[in-house]
Amino acid sequence: MINFDDAFAALIGIEGGYSNNSADPGGETMYGITKRVAMQNGYTGDMRLLQLEQAKSIAKKCYWDLYQCDQFDIRIGYQIFDTAYNGGHPAQWLQAAAGVTVDGAIGAQTISAVRGSDPLKIVMRFCANRARYYSSLNNMTFINGWVNRLAKNLDIGAA
Repeated sequence: MINFDDAFAALIGIEGGYSNNSADPGGETMYGITKRVAMQNGYTGDMRLLQLEQAKSIAKKCYWDLYQCDQFDIRIGYQIFDTAYNGGHPAQWLQAAAGVTVDGAIGAQTISAVRGSDPLKIVMRFCANRARYYSSLNNMTFINGWVNRLAKNLDIGAA
């Protein structure tokens, strides 16, 4: 994995296509893009008809670029991207992993601290925060999927 295109391909391998599970607080999704996010980005059609390229464009803008994933080692960028996509606290978990003030804004201090750290340590700490978050949720319907997703993220981080 070397860039956004690779990260998106890996993510879509997890997200799949259309879903409308009543237990999912994200609601109706296509390629992991929720209807709410699609509409905020100008999509007005049936979610089942959202094209992969449209989803990719939304993902780049809302989850990759917003969290400055290009600023980091791809293994770290992927963790941030996947967490933003899946729901969680990517900026806070990244800051905690880097040992900087947790304010939820990825700025110069966070970027510098992350770049000056061992990427594997950042990935491990980030995933530990994510695991703690999953264990705090009351919705256990998706726990197997979340644990498998986290396992895949650890594999990606170790690559």
